[in-house]
Amino acid sequence: MARPRTPIGTYGDIEFTNLSNGTVRARVRFRDFDGQVRRVESSAATRKLAEHRLKEKLSQRAGSNRGIGELTPDSPFARLVEVWLGDLDLEGKIAPSTRALYERNMHQLVMPAFQHFALREITVSRVDQFIKALATTKSYSTAKQARTVLSLALGLAVRYEAMAKNPVRDTVRLRKPPSQALALTVGQVDAIRGAVRGWRRGPGVPGPPPDGQLERIIEVMLGTSARIGEVLAIRKCDVDVTGSPATVRICGTIVSPKGQTTHRQHHPKTVKSTRTVSVPSFTAEVLRERLVKIAAEDPEHLIFFTRNGTPLTTNNVRRRLRAVLAEAGIEGVTPHSFRRTVATTLDRAGGADLAAEMLGHTSSEITKAHYIEPDEKVNPVTAEILEALAPRMREAD
Repeated sequence: MARPRTPIGTYGDIEFTNLSNGTVRARVRFRDFDGQVRRVESSAATRKLAEHRLKEKLSQRAGSNRGIGELTPDSPFARLVEVWLGDLDLEGKIAPSTRALYERNMHQLVMPAFQHFALREITVSRVDQFIKALATTKSYSTAKQARTVLSLALGLAVRYEAMAKNPVRDTVRLRKPPSQALALTVGQVDAIRGAVRGWRRGPGVPGPPPDGQLERIIEVMLGTSARIGEVLAIRKCDVDVTGSPATVRICGTIVSPKGQTTHRQHHPKTVKSTRTVSVPSFTAEVLRERLVKIAAEDPEHLIFFTRNGTPLTTNNVRRRLRAVLAEAGIEGVTPHSFRRTVATTLDRAGGADLAAEMLGHTSSEITKAHYIEPDEKVNPVTAEILEALAPRMREAD
């Protein structure tokens, strides 16, 4: 029967020898990371000191032996970041936009705090203080994003055996501050429509008038619940206005990866987000108008596009909307505000499950937590039920 091998990084009994020069030698057989067994020894004036020095040497040896290939405990954090980003590209499991976001958050939020440390110097305490400071000086969202990329990178270091454990996992959990989704009222929606429709139009305004796409994009967002990138990715072949109601297939999004041209990605944010939605008449009217404009184009042609026929970028649409509303004195409205408005309207009429289905969410819990404005009104049927507690007339004595 084969004798079981000693585990990596362990040693057996220590042998002590009194040397002729009056010192004591402590020696042990140690199994290195490469699987080879070697003798390690240390000498000192006393047996206890020799043993102490030997154990220090073994500890250093075990630490230096850890790590696979490119990463060791002494590797600088910056080197880990290089290997981690390369690993993300090698796996290819995340969208290019997510890859770009991870890299940006790592370089802007995390690197300034850890770039001068070796991996062995990154402790739970150091990480915990860093995340708490970000949450205090910046925001919960910023701290959460930094925590995510730092945990992913240090997780790779653990897999390379350059770190014994991921220190991010032992930090205090971030507590999200209380917040609630805010939907637009019908009056606010009409005010936004008016501001966009009248922007840079009229006598005395220099330059050509706007092309009118922004107000039409808003109508499509309100009628489909789609994200801004998904609306800009709608093609001629995705729209069917022959039936009643008209339908739109949400099956892509516009992305602008770093170093690449803006283009249509052939799937939306999630698998569940691919859906065909029926749209109200005001949205159908806008889509018919756009289809007439591109009647001669091929089925893959985008509904909304630049003067050169290229995809509109989400950042440019957001920037234009922000500028228009700022001139009108309207604050706090983003493309996502329309998505929350749709979710809240559908919830009031048909419940959270219907709203989640329309928005392309995997669970109505997501929709309720982030998109539906809480309803403070209690069902008025309670008044009828509580009539049972009304005081009864006393009979006359």
